[in-house]
Amino acid sequence: MLTFGVTVLPDPPHTRFVELMKLAEDNGFEYGWTYDSHILWQDAYPLMTLLAMNTDRLKMGHCVTNPGTREPTVTASSYATLHDISNGRMVMGIGRGDSARRVIGYKPVKMAEFEAALTMMKELMNGRPVEWNGKELELTWAQGRPDIPLYVAAYGPRALGVAGRVGDGVIIQLADPVIIRWIMDQARAAAAEAGRDPDELQCLVCAPSIITDDMEEAREAVRWFPAMVSNHVMDLIERYGENSEIPKDLTDYVKARKFYDYKDHSREGAAHGEFVTDEICDRFSVIGNVEQVTGKLKELESIGVDHYNIYLMTHGQEDILRAYGSEIIPQFKGAAV
Repeated sequence: MLTFGVTVLPDPPHTRFVELMKLAEDNGFEYGWTYDSHILWQDAYPLMTLLAMNTDRLKMGHCVTNPGTREPTVTASSYATLHDISNGRMVMGIGRGDSARRVIGYKPVKMAEFEAALTMMKELMNGRPVEWNGKELELTWAQGRPDIPLYVAAYGPRALGVAGRVGDGVIIQLADPVIIRWIMDQARAAAAEAGRDPDELQCLVCAPSIITDDMEEAREAVRWFPAMVSNHVMDLIERYGENSEIPKDLTDYVKARKFYDYKDHSREGAAHGEFVTDEICDRFSVIGNVEQVTGKLKELESIGVDHYNIYLMTHGQEDILRAYGSEIIPQFKGAAV
């Protein structure tokens, strides 16, 4: 059954971050996520501590962190510590690093380093011994709790291979069923090849949502989102070319892209989103009236999506959370991710 989460930016003031997360918990959301991009916003790790201390049931994690901004054993230890503070409520979302890396002059973490770091972190943060840099390491104090799941953000074949071999699930930043199916097929094939059960791989979809009868308003509110996704798509085209196995449904729309300004990363109204068409807004996001939004979510559930995470970087944040809590989430009551 579909479960629900929300991503709130680590914007100041920190009290607003906590306020929105508490409202989400009160309205039936099971997961609270945030970004990890320490120059564009506040450092999210202290905010996670506040969140653990000010909520009771909300599972929490980054959507996403990366193994390159911080040394990966530090990130693993931070998650294990937060798992203790939160009484076992941590979940890790992790990718190769987009804004967190690019803004400080680095490229996303190389794929081999990414897989090695994730393999190590998954064990270390859950209290199991690892070998890292020729050293035997173990967080003995992290033992005795349920495992922290590790969800991998990925679009292309190589990153999806890592997700299938190492991850507990795949984070997909778009809500287009055609693309989601292709992504999960790639990741599950890699899981099966590695001797893992492909059906155990979870599917987590992230996208903004606006609930309104005014589709023009909704599309303008989310146009920034496919523009943000285009950063990853441009990387895919650079690596795999324009005529690869990657679906045209994912790659064609970026041909009209002119620029991207990280100062407006994940901001409603960002000028770099002007190239995004209404069709792409509709495909990538979850927008419309309650009936339309519910229909889109039921379609996602029908193709195997396990979790929907609202990117709450739009206007009307409280209204969105309350509408989901009163009119949408009750239609999808089920087991947690």
